[in-house]
Amino acid sequence: MSNDATAGNSTSTLGHLALGLTLLAFGIGSTGVVDHVGAADAAGLATWVGGVALFLVGLLALRAGNTGEGTAYSALGAFWFTWGTGVGDTGSAEAAGLFLLLWALLALTLTMASGGSGLFGQGVYGLLFVALLLLGIGALADNSGLGKAGGWVAAVAGLAAWYGATAAVAGWPTSLARGSRAAAAS
Repeated sequence: MSNDATAGNSTSTLGHLALGLTLLAFGIGSTGVVDHVGAADAAGLATWVGGVALFLVGLLALRAGNTGEGTAYSALGAFWFTWGTGVGDTGSAEAAGLFLLLWALLALTLTMASGGSGLFGQGVYGLLFVALLLLGIGALADNSGLGKAGGWVAAVAGLAAWYGATAAVAGWPTSLARGSRAAAAS
């Protein structure tokens, strides 16, 4: 699964942008850092941008023959749509925790499958895995501290995905060349 932002792949760019904005809104809401804004306030964005848009981007990637991105974006679209339409239901905290842990398995699969894609592929999915794991355990254990930590990790994952998409559009660098590191150390 190639998610190299410098390649300018339109499905990769749009997918990272949709995932980044959704994760950022969800993550910031989960931290409680903004008064009167919670994770549930991101439901509309999660449903339409994270859910529908990501799912459609996944279908476009599958149609173009990119099974890695197609699978990732379609599955993440299903996750966000399900979360966005179900948030606020009267389900138990244990059910919410189990939901998040099950989707953490998807994020772990995406992390392992994107081994060669660098920071904006494997890094974003790895951070998403950690965020969902913390949020799920926090919900099961009724531990708001773990939930807030998961929110911060989700926000960082969102920033990384957003930067990857913005870098592709703006032509910004997404990695340091080996020569640059050696020169910086001198």
